[in-house]
Amino acid sequence: MKIVQCVPNFSEGRDLDKVEEIVSVLKDKEGFNLVSYEPDKDYNRTVVTLLGNPERIIEALIPFTEKCLNLIDMNYQTGEHARMGAVDVIPFIPIQDTTMEECVSYANIVAKKINDTFDIPIFMYAEAANENARVKLPNIRKGEFEGMKEKIKEEKWKPDYGKASIHPTFGVIGVGARIPLIAYNIDLATTDTKKTGFIAKAIRFSNGGFRFVQAGPVFLESRGHTQVTMNILDYKKNPIYRILETVKMEASRYHIAVPTCELVGLIPKEALLKTIKYY
Repeated sequence: MKIVQCVPNFSEGRDLDKVEEIVSVLKDKEGFNLVSYEPDKDYNRTVVTLLGNPERIIEALIPFTEKCLNLIDMNYQTGEHARMGAVDVIPFIPIQDTTMEECVSYANIVAKKINDTFDIPIFMYAEAANENARVKLPNIRKGEFEGMKEKIKEEKWKPDYGKASIHPTFGVIGVGARIPLIAYNIDLATTDTKKTGFIAKAIRFSNGGFRFVQAGPVFLESRGHTQVTMNILDYKKNPIYRILETVKMEASRYHIAVPTCELVGLIPKEALLKTIKYY
């Protein structure tokens, strides 16, 4: 049985009635499970995790996109998480009896369907990228929804599907294929985003940190503290315990406590077992 994981992220995490209406089209469907959906008020974003038959998931993503189109206007959306569309990203991840090449194919199928149906521009990223500059999602997302209005008109940022003009209320979507990543946030007992930024730099690859880690500082108003928020793109080469211990070490330089941390979405069992073994 072919099984993929699909993790669509949409840009609403505060209005829980809207969140429920959007995910309603993914509930109790034959062929796949809605494993979780995790809204966050500060990020103003919901991370959805689907697991199951790729064809059935692709079918469900069309009414899901329509719900987001009807309920989210990006001209009025704000939050701590970078975003470029009402549905911001749709990645496919091979889990069982499915290759990465097949996931690239699924990504292109759903991208074409969404563009044909709703005239929403699509950028292909990660393993599904058609250009080197689009492999890393932050490169595409830079400038976010507001900056994309002009960015998309540049020849080098012509979308993979659709015309070189954003949807006026929805924006654009990044659709891709990748290995499982770990969305991991480490809480810091401070409100100082500058110091949190210095700590994030210590683990972020672009500043000389760990090779497969993207990280940054975020202030969570509803919780009254900051986070080092990150994606661990290759958990086999960057175990969670190593990253956590590095953050704790850097935080101690500023006399900042590290009280808690959190996962968003699923985690590979191997990554969890290695961390348990270490501690």
